[in-house]
Amino acid sequence: MTYPDPASRSKAMHDRARASLPGGNTRTTVFMKPYQLYAERGEGCRVIDLDGVARIDCINNFTSLIHGHAHPVVVEAACSQMRLGSAPGLPTLSEVELAELLCGRVASVERIRFSNSGTEAVMNALKAARAFTGRPKIAKCEGAYHGSYDYAEVSLETRPETWTQAPPASVAYARGTPQGVLDDVITIPFNDIDGAVSLIRAHGPDLACVLVDPMPNRAGLVPADRAYIQALREVTREVGALLAFDEVITFRLGHGGAQPHWGVEADLTTFGKIMGGGFPVGATGGRAEVMAVFDPSDGKPALPAGGTFSANPVTMRAGLAAMELLDEAAFARLDAMGERVRTGIDEAFRRSGVPGGATGLGSLLKIHFTDRPVRDYRSAHAGPAEAARQAAFFRALLNEGVLMASYGLMALSTPMTDDDLAAILSAVSAALGRAAAA
Repeated sequence: MTYPDPASRSKAMHDRARASLPGGNTRTTVFMKPYQLYAERGEGCRVIDLDGVARIDCINNFTSLIHGHAHPVVVEAACSQMRLGSAPGLPTLSEVELAELLCGRVASVERIRFSNSGTEAVMNALKAARAFTGRPKIAKCEGAYHGSYDYAEVSLETRPETWTQAPPASVAYARGTPQGVLDDVITIPFNDIDGAVSLIRAHGPDLACVLVDPMPNRAGLVPADRAYIQALREVTREVGALLAFDEVITFRLGHGGAQPHWGVEADLTTFGKIMGGGFPVGATGGRAEVMAVFDPSDGKPALPAGGTFSANPVTMRAGLAAMELLDEAAFARLDAMGERVRTGIDEAFRRSGVPGGATGLGSLLKIHFTDRPVRDYRSAHAGPAEAARQAAFFRALLNEGVLMASYGLMALSTPMTDDDLAAILSAVSAALGRAAAA
């Protein structure tokens, strides 16, 4: 079945859903026009929609499903726990074991606190930084996505008409964001050492932390320069602010996460996505001294934090199973898969004559319809012609049997075979032909 098709079951479900859900679903990121595809089930590296159309899943719930859909080991772990209860209202062995695994893998993490989403993990990290330092402000990179917390959303989406300002403006992402929120967020340029360091020094006495994703998806999925990340590490120590690494997505870059790649250790680190085994999850970890703000052992902590479903044992068991499957060999294979697909996409662009290529690291990649160097949010920003080609490419790829994010993001999974990778690249080549005409 070709998308769109007015006779499809997804179209009928979209029409039905709009009567009870704004736009027909609960997530802006998965909204599509003229209607959304609704999933019926997932199997391995494929997702099957209501019309029975199977597509290779190259987004994997926005990078969360590193083992694809319904991995038998993860399913058994979750089902075994379900038979024992899903949310007892008491701590369980499962959260201790997953905490021990994460603290053992990430050198900078001595203590960890679980939550239910990456958004919550970032929120808790920012609140922990304020509680620890006694300072009100945070700094974050222009165009970097860190979830739906007001402070983390600032300058997620700036427009070219604001780029004449120096330094970068702190711009609201959602209508109704209070001015006080904007005043407490310092927007720094990504991959610009001098610009970022000067702003951090200027606001140093008020800065609780600098929040950074070392390869921000919305800012192009370009790896930060090693020197840039190390400069942030040095200047935060200089001004007494904390360095907070957002690894909600980049934790899938290696056995020890992203920090070893850049040669730094953060004070706070946020996690989510792959560490939940397909269930809602988040975590905030860091140095024991900093994480002590959560500790209620001696009475009310500096930062009280709860959550009815935080560290629920189903998530903990599924997450533990998923993480144990990710040994060094699994990461080496994922790295090789990512390199093959990125190289193949670059070659497909050259053959097609369409300007563009892929950025990313490991099992993550993003497709851009431009030949200019992509180094930050502004250089990654798609103009009208590029956006039209991206939209045409996305739809063509759907009809070639591959699902990715509408803005070009792909995340590979361990069930993918060599034949699956070849099919992805064949679909990309075919879809580029249609994008060229857009």
